[in-house]
Amino acid sequence: MSDSTARTKPEPDRPNPGSKTPARGDAGSRGRTTIADGVVEKIAGLAARDVVGVHALGTGFSRTFGAVRDRVPGSAKSVTRGVKAEVGETQTALDLDLVVDYGVSIVDVANAVRENVIAAVERMTGLEVVEVNIAIGDVKLPDEEDDEDEREQRVQ
Repeated sequence: MSDSTARTKPEPDRPNPGSKTPARGDAGSRGRTTIADGVVEKIAGLAARDVVGVHALGTGFSRTFGAVRDRVPGSAKSVTRGVKAEVGETQTALDLDLVVDYGVSIVDVANAVRENVIAAVERMTGLEVVEVNIAIGDVKLPDEEDDEDEREQRVQ
């Protein structure tokens, strides 16, 4: 076999230029997918809100600031409030701040949130969730008005 013949043959795992035959090999190895922190935060926020017993997400300050921001015309309600994600190449870690309803088991709600968030994030992103830290910042009492409803009445 001459030296010039060896150079013109395509490599086995690469497509032949001009050929319509797809290359062999795993498609996942032919590029890179990056997922922004905000994407994971949205998924986690929606998954956490689906759990019975979760009243709201966020600390008191972030909920107050968010309520004001939500009243600005054209702004959308933030699903990432109370959620912080750190995303690496293959793994992610999440911190959630929750307000739970009075009367529910905080431990059960936290475990259910953790399970729901992990399942949703891993299913949708393919990232491994290494930890979900949950901070319970408040308990919503049945006779308490929501801070947002109270502010709305004062603003009118």
